[in-house]
Amino acid sequence: MRHLRLDRTRRSPWATVSVVVLAAATFAGISASGAPASSKNASSPPPASALVHSLRTCLASGQVKPTVVLVHGAWADASSWRGEVAVLQAAGYDVRAIANPLQNLTTDSAYVADYLKTIHGPVVLVGHSYGGSVITNAAAGQANVRRLVYVDATAPAPGQTTGQLSGAGSVVATMKPAELFYRTTEPSGTPELYLKESVFIHHFASDLPQSKAKVLWASQRGASTAVFDTPSTAAAWKKIPSWYFISTGDQIITPASELAMAGRAHSHVTVFHGGSHLTLISHPDAVTAVIASAICSLRRLRRWPVSAGPAGPYAGRALPRPRA
Repeated sequence: MRHLRLDRTRRSPWATVSVVVLAAATFAGISASGAPASSKNASSPPPASALVHSLRTCLASGQVKPTVVLVHGAWADASSWRGEVAVLQAAGYDVRAIANPLQNLTTDSAYVADYLKTIHGPVVLVGHSYGGSVITNAAAGQANVRRLVYVDATAPAPGQTTGQLSGAGSVVATMKPAELFYRTTEPSGTPELYLKESVFIHHFASDLPQSKAKVLWASQRGASTAVFDTPSTAAAWKKIPSWYFISTGDQIITPASELAMAGRAHSHVTVFHGGSHLTLISHPDAVTAVIASAICSLRRLRRWPVSAGPAGPYAGRALPRPRA
């Protein structure tokens, strides 16, 4: 697969489903505010066996491995990460693909933040789609979250909503809500959205076999409209190094919008040629390679105890201070 760089971005309105519309000037402000820390050009991703080897050997001998926490997005569930979980577990990592409540950004982020507090040691926190907004807020003030990874995701600034960040070319901007969604109502009275079958198959999961896309459509989880119109209150990417995986075939969040957010966050960017909004399912090794890059960047950060026993190389001595 080829990797490209994209450089334009615009807005994404969700007006008639009770989601705030972004003024056109906002994305201009995003794109002007920074550039990615790096932009990766590569051929096809390494096979799973090579990823497992790299993940097993890239950290310092005896260094505590981070826990990898994966947060899914709207119209999906934790099983979206099945391929990534398999590789990470094979490499000996503790992986948690947790359920995102999909209620609203404030409470969803609080739920994930509470979960993170139960983990001792360093965490690499990964978000797909709306899950990117959740990790942006959940990681704020969490000292153990050392790296953020965005996978075809949103990374809002304080005051921005997820619905404002899809990009002008997104199908959620170009199609009418009645063409996009089935609507139900939660017990609280808040509308809940489900993608229509044709939208899911041809725009959300466009690079998957139709038979598989239909199964995923049938089992999708609905998302409250509050998911898309609740403003972000934090931006963990301002302090935590981040990685950004961008699929050029994503029709839900445009590559241009994602590149603008990655630039603002000074993320390490990998642009994957092809894919869809569900590249994490269709090409899990490509996504896992970016997660691996974030993990392996922790090699110098021996902040956490290397060994609980006397045989550890830092037994009886203070650990080196982290350099980044």
